[in-house]
Amino acid sequence: MKRVLLALLLLSLVTASAAYATKPGSGSSTGDARVFMPNPVQDLGNQSLTDEKDADYAALQPAYRSVRLTNLDGSGYLRGDWAVIVSETGAPAYSPTNAFSYNRHDDEFEQVMAYYWITEAQRYIQSLGFGSRLRAVNKEPQRLRINQWGLDNSFATDKKDEIRLGKGGVDDAEDGEVILHEYGHAIHFSQDFQFSTGEAGAISEGFGDYWAVTVTQVVRAQLGYPPSSDPACVADWDAVSYTTTVPHCLRRIDLDLRYPQDLAGQVHRDGRIWSRALWDVRATLGHVHADTAILEGQFGFDGGTMPALAQDIVAAAEKLYGPGEAGQVRAAFQARGILP
Repeated sequence: MKRVLLALLLLSLVTASAAYATKPGSGSSTGDARVFMPNPVQDLGNQSLTDEKDADYAALQPAYRSVRLTNLDGSGYLRGDWAVIVSETGAPAYSPTNAFSYNRHDDEFEQVMAYYWITEAQRYIQSLGFGSRLRAVNKEPQRLRINQWGLDNSFATDKKDEIRLGKGGVDDAEDGEVILHEYGHAIHFSQDFQFSTGEAGAISEGFGDYWAVTVTQVVRAQLGYPPSSDPACVADWDAVSYTTTVPHCLRRIDLDLRYPQDLAGQVHRDGRIWSRALWDVRATLGHVHADTAILEGQFGFDGGTMPALAQDIVAAAEKLYGPGEAGQVRAAFQARGILP
C-alpha cells in the first residue's frame, strides 16, 4: 500500500511539473505590474494605515503604482536575469502576456514586489558601472522565497544564496524597503564581506537600511515621483504591526549617534551609526558618487571595525573622484566619530 501511495505521489508531482512546463510563455523580457512604491505609508504619508489581515481596503488604492517589469525570461513566470521566485505560498504568479496586476490580498502580489525591487536594485547597481567598468556586484539571478518563513522576519542566507521573506503582521514582501534591506546583505555576500565581528554585523545592518532608502528614492525619481516625505524612516509599512509611536519606522538612518560611545553591542542598534554616516555621505556627494564609492569600498572587507571600512570607502572615493570628494567622505565619517 505504501508503495502504491508513493507511486501515486510521484505521478502527481510529475504531472504537475509537466503542466507547468507546457504553459505557454510570452517570449518577452518586459511586462506590466502593480507594486507599492515602496510601501503605502511612505508613499501616501498616511501613518494611520494598518494591516487589516491582508485586506485590500479603500485607503490603500492610491498606493498601487503601475510599473514596467524588465529582464524577464519570457516563460510567463517571475524569473529573470536578476531575480527569480523559487518558492511561494499559494500559486506562482504566471501570465502568458507578462501582465502581473494583483492586489495585496493575492499571494502573487508579494512575488511581484520581490521581483520588481530586486531587479530595479540590480539595474541601478549596473547603471553605476558595476559589471562593466567596475567589478560586478551580485550580478546573477537572486533567489527569492516568499512567505515560506513563518515568522514576522526576513533574512538573506549565503548557504543557498537566497532571500527569504517572512509573514506575520504586514507580510514582509509587501514593503519594498524590507526587500531591499535583505538585498543589502546579499550584496555583501557577493563582495566577500566577512562577518567575523559584531561591528561587521552592525555595518551590514546599517548598510541594508541605507540601501533600502537610497534605492527607493532613486527609483521614485526615475519614475517621476517626488521624494518621500520622510525618507529616513525605514520600512514604515512593515513597522505598523509592531510599533505604536508615529512615525512608524523599523529604524531611522538620520539619528544623531556617534562612534564609539553609542555602541550598544546589538547589531541593529549599532548599525544606525553606520547608516547615518552613509546618509551623510549621500547628502554631500549625491547618490551616484556616494553609492558608487560605498559599493566599491566594500569589496573584500575583512570583518573588522567601522573605522577600517570607512577608510576603505574614503580610498575608493579618492580613486574614483579625487582627493576633494574623498575629503568630503572623510568629513562625513569624522562627524560620526568613526574616523579621527
